[in-house]
Formats: sequence, structure tokens, C-alpha cells
Amino acid sequence: MVLPPLWYALFVIVSFLGIATWYLKNFTNKVNLMRFSALLGSACMASLAIWTWQMEI
Repeated sequence: MVLPPLWYALFVIVSFLGIATWYLKNFTNKVNLMRFSALLGSACMASLAIWTWQMEI
């Protein structure tokens, strides 16, 4: 199955935000930025999951 390029871009964004959240949690004291990246990553992951479930096989 070939997925749209925007799906892959969203997947990369989710991956980047996951790494950013981990880095901010373990190596900085920027709690608000960590929370923001975690919430944004969760929202992107939810939209990615919904998009994937709605695709026709």
C-alpha cells in the first residue's frame, strides 16, 4: 500500500516531537516546552492513527 507523502511527513513530525520531548525531559529544565511538545506530539499521533484507520484497503 502506498501512503500519501503528507502521511509520511506527519509521521516524521511525530517522531521528532517524541525525541524532543524525551530530550527536554531528561536534559533541560524547560517544563512548559516539554509539555507543549508532548501535547503536540500526542495530537499529531492521534490524527495519524485516525487517518490510517480511515484509509481504504
